[in-house]
Amino acid sequence: MTKEMEHLLQAFEEWTLFVRTLTHLEEKIWNSSLEEGKWTVKSIVSHIMLWDRYFYKEAIEKIALNQPVTLKHLDFDQFNRKAVEYGNRTGTAEIVDKAITYRHKIMNDIRGLSEERLHQKYIDAEGNVFYIPQYLKDFIWHDQHHMEPLKRYLASLEVL
Repeated sequence: MTKEMEHLLQAFEEWTLFVRTLTHLEEKIWNSSLEEGKWTVKSIVSHIMLWDRYFYKEAIEKIALNQPVTLKHLDFDQFNRKAVEYGNRTGTAEIVDKAITYRHKIMNDIRGLSEERLHQKYIDAEGNVFYIPQYLKDFIWHDQHHMEPLKRYLASLEVL
């Protein structure tokens, strides 16, 4: 594996390391919003976990199994609403476990691919290109987009 890919996977793993630091938080903090009208800590973790699950099942696992990529463009707002609903009806421990599990499944499957397959351009269910290094870059940005405000919020509560 190239240094670039290993670096991307290390950055991609930061999310699971961060989620592990949240396990000691009280339930009231998990259910608190970063700002008035914003998502709760639990909603954010659910949101990222469900995106990981989607990309794992529809792309990464398919690639590892030599099957066609079945990703489709989703309505982000609808997906995110469902993620919040999922977070509201699911226990914190289960969400944390799944967040770590799906992220690790993605990383393990990617690490199991040959260099050639890592850098292959796959075609999804709608004819769009899916390229693993770009996917990792996009989701590392997405993780940071959510982690930075979460870290600031939790630091302001003096729990992180």
